Amino acid sequence: MSRNWLTDFKYEDGAWLVKKTGHRVPANYQLVNDIFTWLAFYTAAQSWRTWRRITGHKRPTIAFHPDKPRPWYFIWPVMHASGAKLISDVSKADIVFQFDDSTTSQHAMPQIKPGARLVNFDCTDISKTNVADAFERAAGYNLRVDPRTYEGPMVEKSEKNACHDGRIIEGPMEPVEGKTYQRLIDNEIEGGLVEDLRCCIVGGEPTVSFRKRRPLARRFLNENAEVLLDEPKNCYSSDEIAVIRRFAADLGLDWGGVDVLRDRASGRIFIVDANKTDMGPPVALKLAHKLRATRRMARAFVTAFTGKRPS
Repeated sequence: MSRNWLTDFKYEDGAWLVKKTGHRVPANYQLVNDIFTWLAFYTAAQSWRTWRRITGHKRPTIAFHPDKPRPWYFIWPVMHASGAKLISDVSKADIVFQFDDSTTSQHAMPQIKPGARLVNFDCTDISKTNVADAFERAAGYNLRVDPRTYEGPMVEKSEKNACHDGRIIEGPMEPVEGKTYQRLIDNEIEGGLVEDLRCCIVGGEPTVSFRKRRPLARRFLNENAEVLLDEPKNCYSSDEIAVIRRFAADLGLDWGGVDVLRDRASGRIFIVDANKTDMGPPVALKLAHKLRATRRMARAFVTAFTGKRPS
């Protein structure tokens, strides 16, 4: 992959098109603010990379296939905070990470050395339908609905990753090709906000949680009014953490993020989305908490993928 980050994007009709996923990011003041906020975290995270180079730390080695992550993906700062050394030769790496933004991926297994740890190679389909089916198997109750027979409000979403195009519609209705249909989860909290309980997965284990809050009217957009760093044990019960573990195992998700909503009426959790190339930490999170979350993830990374105790 080219080292020029701008090759990942194309400016088109007042927005930046992410070529790999098709996601469109409006070119506005909010984008400029997000870029400068992210740069503060990038600069801090870059110091870890520089320190590792100065001290000569060279283990473990990690390689990515078929793509390499850009610095805005969560694995980038975690990799450097953990002390992992990025190399290009997949056949010599201690950790080989399948990295592909596509909703579905089928890549031939690269040549690896004996004992190398494979990450996310079994995670080949994060379409909304497959996510909903995996959740139903893990939880024992369903998220997905049949729009032809379901009566009442439901959510229509694109099957593709990172579209943020959900909308509330009334059923029953004929489904639209390329769309999936889910229950409308009432995750409203005080203050006219909705709360997503984003859970970061390392080695199939819930590791870090972000309480992502936004106005009710903008519930399907990735524009948070507030983000709080938390721990899975504070966000979910032990039974719910077991559901998240089973979901990750079913999906083959060794590393990534899952969006969890808690229904206000029933108290149940619903996993509505999964991402195997998680971006983060969220822009709206305070810088000190971004760094804290990254260090937590780095410690879990070392334990899960090297079997060693983190330093």
